[in-house]
This record gives sequence, C-alpha cells and structure tokens, in this order.
Amino acid sequence: MDSNFSALSPALQAAARASDLLSATEVQMRSIASILQGQDVFVCAPTGSGKTLAYVLPLLDRAAQGAQLNAKGAKLAATVVLVPTRELAVQVGEVFKGLAQRLPYGVKVTVIFGGVSIQPQLRGLRGGTDIVVATPGRLLDVMAHNALPLSSVRSLVLDEADRLLDQGFADEVQAILSHIPLPCQRLFLSATFAPAVSRWAMALLQQPVRVDLRQAVAAQADIKQRAFAVDSDKRTRLLRHLMAGADWSRVLVFVATQYAAEIVADKLRKAGLRAEPLHGHLSQGKRSQVLEDFKAARIRVVVATDLAARGIDVLQLPAVVNYDLPRSAQDYTHRIGRTGRAGESGLAISFVSLDTQPHWQLIVKRQSLAVRLETEPGFEVTSAPKAPAPGAPAALEPHGGIKGKRPSKKDKLRAAAQAALP
Repeated sequence: MDSNFSALSPALQAAARASDLLSATEVQMRSIASILQGQDVFVCAPTGSGKTLAYVLPLLDRAAQGAQLNAKGAKLAATVVLVPTRELAVQVGEVFKGLAQRLPYGVKVTVIFGGVSIQPQLRGLRGGTDIVVATPGRLLDVMAHNALPLSSVRSLVLDEADRLLDQGFADEVQAILSHIPLPCQRLFLSATFAPAVSRWAMALLQQPVRVDLRQAVAAQADIKQRAFAVDSDKRTRLLRHLMAGADWSRVLVFVATQYAAEIVADKLRKAGLRAEPLHGHLSQGKRSQVLEDFKAARIRVVVATDLAARGIDVLQLPAVVNYDLPRSAQDYTHRIGRTGRAGESGLAISFVSLDTQPHWQLIVKRQSLAVRLETEPGFEVTSAPKAPAPGAPAALEPHGGIKGKRPSKKDKLRAAAQAALP
C-alpha cells in the first residue's frame, strides 16, 4: 500500500488494496489528510485525476469509525454528497459501496435521484443511513417526506460544483444547507471553476485547504487533440469515415441537443454501427442500460448531450468526438477528460464548420490550445457561412453562443443561479 494512504485506518487500507488501489494520485495525496482532520477543502483538478476517491476514502473511514444512531437505534446520516446528475450519483455511490462492502463493519450508503419512483428510495432509508449520495431536487423531495433528517450531518460534499451552479441548482443547494447545522465540514470539487462558482465556494467554506492541480495534471494527461473543418451536413459521414480508418473499440460523441442525439445515433445505426443516444428525456432504466452496454463494449458509439454524459466514467475509452462544439471552453475540458483517463492515452476530435469557427477560436484561445484546423480529403468545406439575422451582432458571448439569439433554458438557469449567489 502506498504510504500516502497511511493516514487511513488499517481496515480501509486493506479494502483499498483489495480494490486494487495501490497508489495515491496527486489530488488524493493532497486532500485525504485534510479531509480526515475535518477541514474544508476546495479541489480543482481535471477529470480523471482521482477526485472521487480523494473524498470517498477519508469520509468512508470516518463513517466506519462509529455510526450515529437515534433513540430508536436507526442510523443518522453523517455525510451528504450532492451531484448534478443521476449518472454521477450512481457512479459515486458504486465507489462508496464497493469499498464499504470490503470493510469488516457495516457502513450503509444510500443513493437517491430523480427520474424514478421515490417510493423504493424512501423504503431504502428505513433504519437510516450513514452516507447519502443525491441529486439536490430528489434530496429535497425525500426531506419533504420526513425520511431523512440532516441534523446529524457532519460533512457535505459538492461534487462537480460548477455544474451544480451552472444547471440552476443554487437555490436547491441553499435550501439543503439551511437544514445542515454548523459546524459542518464542506468540500467543493470540480474540474473547472468559473469566477462566479469560486466566489460561491469561498462564501460557503471556512478557511479551506486549496488543492489546484489543473495545470500539473493536465500536463500529464496523454490526450491527442485534433480539429477538422467540415460542412455541418458532412459531419456524420466524416465520423463514419474516421471510425472506419481507426481502431476505436468505443467512441463517445457529444452533441448539443436531445434531438441531435437521437438523429445522429439513428444515422449511425442505419450505417451498421452499434450506436445509442443518451440524454435527459430517456428513462432512468434506459440510460443505465446504455451506460452498462457501453462499458461492456456491446455498444460502440454513444451519442450524448453534456448533461447526460456527466456520469460517464469508462476505462480505456479511446476517443471523444465533439460533433457539436461545447457551449463554453470549460465544457470542452470536461468533455475531452472522458478519454485519456487513469494513465491511458486518448484522442479528442472536434468538428468545426464555417459558422462555428469563431466559437472554436474562442475555445482555442481560452484553453491555450495548439490545435491546427485540419481538412480530411474528400470532406473539404464547400458551403458559405450563414449570414447573421438583420440587426443581430455577430460577437460571441463570454461563455459561448452567439449574441442576439434568444436565450436558451440553460442561459436562463445560469443567470438565475448567479443572481442567487450570496
């Protein structure tokens, strides 16, 4: 066992060894001891750097040292982990449970999220729980049923904290915080932190330990990045062409909308590829099945929106394709971080049309990328860029998107969340 896990109890060290966790990553080395000591921690590190285990290990260790019980002998929750999506809730819950089941004493981990019936989740909370992993809205629903008091919570984790703000969860998070007594340890973790999120974090954290590994870990990541100039109507054919010439066992394709996910996946299936869409309007059962099939390589291509892809953690994923460019430079970081994980090499490809070249240049500038815009023979750009609507300025917004267009739902949620900041 790596000496950097030495602060953990012998039982948890043994559980980590049994789970093939033999060496701590940089973010774990710099976070575990502080979390064990009960300090607030602010972590900013790229996707795939080991952030989840950086808090799972110490918080599980603390929970194992003694359960809190009420007068009826039911467990009282000591830890709450908030995440923005169902997929990420399941993923984090699996990490907690995988280690907990290897411990000689019982630690109960409960995962709750929306999109499914609340009744099984309420039944699962009978007898209490030690650790809760939840999406904010469903946690509030459970609290409204008086099924989960938070008066005993000693540690609160906001994982993917930037998404919790960006997707309009700020009011829900504030409502949850109002039910958690002080003092309470608070942990903020994400791959990116916009200035507004950083201000929000600093207002909620008490003298936090800062762990910022964006530059160090990004430099170590082995992700080759390429960009292709291509007409919008040729993107699907170019994707098929690139896949035919490459040995990609699986590829994750990002699109901008749920409709695009369905259309692109359908076109790929008609071309003989095993492809499935992944987006928020699918049932939870379907989303879980798509992810399970993708991880098992029964599906070769998943065409996903940003929100649905938040919980995708697939080892040895060889390639990510930005079929549609992300709305922001920060989303670009999250997307390409799905490949090149855990020391593996990866490939990130972006499709750039004439209309989206200004937005691509903004991403390049903000991410300090040295990525040449290529042209694949047979897919040369032939169309002219669309003219802007009369009177609509062509300048780009600071967070991506074209000024003058009607604000999207995401734009409205982001504005409302920022207005709710303390």
